[in-house]
Amino acid sequence: MEIELIENARTFRKSAELVYHTQDYTSAVILYFKALFVALDVIILRKKKKTPKDHSERFRILEKDFPEEYRNLDKYFSIYQSTYTITIDKEICEEIRTYVTSFITQNIGI
Repeated sequence: MEIELIENARTFRKSAELVYHTQDYTSAVILYFKALFVALDVIILRKKKKTPKDHSERFRILEKDFPEEYRNLDKYFSIYQSTYTITIDKEICEEIRTYVTSFITQNIGI
């Protein structure tokens, strides 16, 4: 399961990069977050031997067992939620891109 999750994170990040370069920053942010969620699930799987079934469970696990990751996700999650109703600008997208890329590189090595 871990290998599949890592591949999914890689695919989402690659897709996010492709969309980013077309200047569709809202769609890119959605894909960066999908990559982030999968990367978080990898670190949860490594420690807890299970993956969360939804965002709520992911937040609960992170809050209890991964407080730094929880704080960062909590800080940025409203941006993800806003993609349903507003257009994301390049500056916000680049902030998310930088955070997600760094997190994935540091935590799952891709």
